Amino acid sequence: MELIYHTWSWYISGLIIGLVMLSLIYFGKTFGMSSNLRTLCSLAGAGKKVSFFNWDWKSQRWNLAVVAGAMLGGFVATHYLSDASNVSINPKTIEQLQAMNIDAPQGKLMPDAMFSNDIFQSPKGMLILIIGGLLIGFGSRYAGGCTSGHAISGLSNLQLPSLKAVIGFFIGGLIMSHFILPLIA
Repeated sequence: MELIYHTWSWYISGLIIGLVMLSLIYFGKTFGMSSNLRTLCSLAGAGKKVSFFNWDWKSQRWNLAVVAGAMLGGFVATHYLSDASNVSINPKTIEQLQAMNIDAPQGKLMPDAMFSNDIFQSPKGMLILIIGGLLIGFGSRYAGGCTSGHAISGLSNLQLPSLKAVIGFFIGGLIMSHFILPLIA
């Protein structure tokens, strides 16, 4: 007997995220993925050379479990609990992607043109990854957190800086997808 799974509904995932946020608020913790890079760098001893990493990383040990859980959960969800064949994309979006040589999903969650291992063999692909990584790193440091920290944790705590950051993230995403991606694809 073959088990068939479908992608999780937004209201199930949203409920789980909400419950996690309530428990973090209850225990006085905040959530964010980019802060884990600081924790990992401090753990590795980067504080000896850069003062930003010279802090008590042990106070954030629990957050490393979040990273491990996100990686494990992503693996389990992708390999055992999802069926991308029920993901529907507007035909006009598929046409626009094909005009940029980005393949239609065809039962996959991500297009191969952007997320396959072939990207590492292309100098253009590697350059895009490096520049994108630097921009994301700079942006999350400049904004005082990443999208998950601001959009999930910051907004649930009604923080005005998080609202401003999330608005900036959305504007940046729109600019990227409508103006920059067509130029570099």
